Amino acid sequence: MAKRFKATRRVNLALTEDGWRRVKKFASEAGLDEGEAISFIFENFSSVMNEDNLTHRLRLFNAELEDRKR
Repeated sequence: MAKRFKATRRVNLALTEDGWRRVKKFASEAGLDEGEAISFIFENFSSVMNEDNLTHRLRLFNAELEDRKR
């Protein structure tokens, strides 16, 4: 039996425009709304992420973060 989808947490979330566009695109392609898409990604994080790519991308993101905040 499938688990019932019940959103139990509301999170004030800030995303870049690029990040929000990507969430919306993924949600649309998957037939989900944006909240469902974000829940899916985090509920299945370890199986949808490539650990090597994640580490590399995170390092790049952190290196550029201060410049992007300006």
